[in-house]
Amino acid sequence: MSDVVDRKSGWTFLTNHARVLIAVATDPQTRLRDIAATIGITERAAQGIVSDLEEAGYLERIRIGRRNHYQIDPSAELRHHTEAGIPVQALIDMFRHRDLGADRAGDPG
Repeated sequence: MSDVVDRKSGWTFLTNHARVLIAVATDPQTRLRDIAATIGITERAAQGIVSDLEEAGYLERIRIGRRNHYQIDPSAELRHHTEAGIPVQALIDMFRHRDLGADRAGDPG
């Protein structure tokens, strides 16, 4: 019975790919180690996910000096056939709206 409870409590709605994309959208100059720490994955896993996203056309890595900067293609569509036609920007906006709401909640003005 505990295996069933553990399995049920361990899943989430968003994949790590979605979380990495949202992290990059929030801060296009973020470092892979910061993405990994925020999401709770290894730096190597974050690097692999960024490569997947780049290969699929969701983002572009731009080298500026010693740092990577990322540019997201907001018109790229979500991959699953049930979300066909929905741009990735819709997902990003949903989470940016959440973050903006949290910022406003602490703002007395």
